[in-house]
Amino acid sequence: MRKKISLMLIIIISLVIFSGCSSKNNAVSNKKVKILFTVSDASDAYRKLLVDGAKSYAESKGIDLDVKDAAGVIETQVAQVKEAVSGGYDVIICAPVDPTTALEIERVAKGIPIVFMNSEPDGKLLEKNKYVYVSSNEEVAGQYEAEYILNYLNNKKDIKVVLLKGEKGHRATKGRTDAVKQTFADKGINAEYVFEDNADWSREKAKEMIKVFLTTGKKFDCIIANNDNMALGAMDALRESNINPSTVPILGVDATIDACKAIKDGSIKLSVYQSAKGQSISAVEAAVRLGTGNNLSGIENLTSDGKYIWIPFEKVDKTNVDKYMN
Repeated sequence: MRKKISLMLIIIISLVIFSGCSSKNNAVSNKKVKILFTVSDASDAYRKLLVDGAKSYAESKGIDLDVKDAAGVIETQVAQVKEAVSGGYDVIICAPVDPTTALEIERVAKGIPIVFMNSEPDGKLLEKNKYVYVSSNEEVAGQYEAEYILNYLNNKKDIKVVLLKGEKGHRATKGRTDAVKQTFADKGINAEYVFEDNADWSREKAKEMIKVFLTTGKKFDCIIANNDNMALGAMDALRESNINPSTVPILGVDATIDACKAIKDGSIKLSVYQSAKGQSISAVEAAVRLGTGNNLSGIENLTSDGKYIWIPFEKVDKTNVDKYMN
């Protein structure tokens, strides 16, 4: 009889302990998470898409997300991260003004998990289930651009390239530019870069650069830009110089609405779509998990080391552009 009673007590105690642990785990996973999204510069067209996508998704899921614009000022962004600590935020989404400040941002955050996006920190500063990066793999975009030119020019061995780059030091600038050059080299193409400069993602700056370049009379086979704004600026420059842009392959990245319209009328030949919406949704989903004490295991597009969530790029040309204009 005593053995039976003892056995029953053990079972009851085990059930109570298990029930308590389950309740605790549920409390963590169902916790109302508070997210701060500090964005480097919300006036930038693509970064605005990231913000809009994050806000829209958060609202649809009843997630508490506050957005702060650093307006391109590092000190402002650092102050915003400090506000996240004092304001009781559980997790931070950060599009860095300068990715080299990531270590400072992590230290100022005092242990709050951070989901970086748009501008990639050094991989050594990322940490599984604590500091992660959400974006698209920039090398793929540059590879797609170079491959398009190879096909367009029928694998011509000697080509003259105009290359418009984004901001100096930006991960996307380096990744896309290096991939363009490496793809040409890997295919045995002798690519001469007759003009190469940083137009800082700006349509106006790219336009002015190309207008000056055109006055040199140098020949060129294509214009490859790190983003659509600069591709559109090149298009504007050709038009204002009485050159039909449809006669020159101009390529960009992002598949913005303006670029898609230009693709449809033939003024731009290719853009490479990186889903701002997809990146925003993944960033918020990752933030919710980290902010509630959960890990990222099983989240879509997570790399094996747990540090990156890569949203796939997609080629956009005249054959499929309508799909991206909605």
